Amino acid sequence: MNDPTKIMLIEDNPEYRRVIDLALKRDKNVVLTHSLGTAERALEVLSHMIAREKPEIILLDLHLPGMSGLEALPLLLEASEKTKIIGLTQSNKESDVLQAISSGASGYLLKSSGIKQIKEGIRTAMTNGAALDAHVAQYILKSLQEKPAEASFALTGRELEILNLLAEGLLKKQIAERLQISTFTVQAHVRHIYDKLRVPNAAAAVSLAFRKGILAMTGVTKV
Repeated sequence: MNDPTKIMLIEDNPEYRRVIDLALKRDKNVVLTHSLGTAERALEVLSHMIAREKPEIILLDLHLPGMSGLEALPLLLEASEKTKIIGLTQSNKESDVLQAISSGASGYLLKSSGIKQIKEGIRTAMTNGAALDAHVAQYILKSLQEKPAEASFALTGRELEILNLLAEGLLKKQIAERLQISTFTVQAHVRHIYDKLRVPNAAAAVSLAFRKGILAMTGVTKV
């Protein structure tokens, strides 16, 4: 039996922290190990953890007192390299979304999302998917539709095909089944995509592809 996914919540609103705490306690597949009010405190806690104690997912409010979540995001990733960060915030500003994802966030969810959507976002991030709130996704797509397409970063036809499927929210195994190729081959193509786009994960690849006009504005992962 797999151990539950360790979650750290960084959120300055104590009432919202309690809501998340109560919700996650009802799910045996996740455990909220830390619920903290500032990024500074989170960085301090992470600095005293050994690798196996560190969270697998951080739910991060972007607008915190003191150091903001956007400022802290790269520092949190540096302090815990294997941790995936999901922005969990009230802001649907395109600039916040793009900055968070380009800084390495594995997803972006609004606080208006239901607990079911937040849990699905956690599962998506744990399987290296790009967890984007549906409303945020539509907002981004609408705002980017008038931007001209730019160079395709020398992606091959197969890589573009796989990038489109990542944008649809498919996992590597599902892409392999769709294209009738091996999962190993998909993983190799995905690595090449990340290298060519110079991004750390699927969320960043999808965001950059839409911003640069590499992908048609047809959809992204929605949870």
